[in-house]
Amino acid sequence: MPEPSRPRDLFTGLIRIHVLVHAAHEPIFGLAMMEELNRHGYRIGPGTLYPLLHGMERGGLLKSQVKRVDGRRRRIYMITASGRRALNNARVKVDELHDELHEEPPLRLPRIG
Repeated sequence: MPEPSRPRDLFTGLIRIHVLVHAAHEPIFGLAMMEELNRHGYRIGPGTLYPLLHGMERGGLLKSQVKRVDGRRRRIYMITASGRRALNNARVKVDELHDELHEEPPLRLPRIG
């Protein structure tokens, strides 16, 4: 399998999980999510984040509405029931991956041939 062309390609799933984690606690908006992701070392701009949010909404994980905040229109995203189920499933998978990442040595795969 070829390597991702950019590190972000490898981390896109983790970014989606971050979005769901925050949306599960409170409604979110793009700029605040970019700042939060940046705090975790993800350098993501609006040209990447907004299509990701729109895709998550099309996929039924998030829903949005436009609200006036401090006199400005802002699209606010909220997690859906489907998004909560996906987040719960992701928690299990991330826990499994975390355990495997920290196994010394990692579990050996069966030999070929």
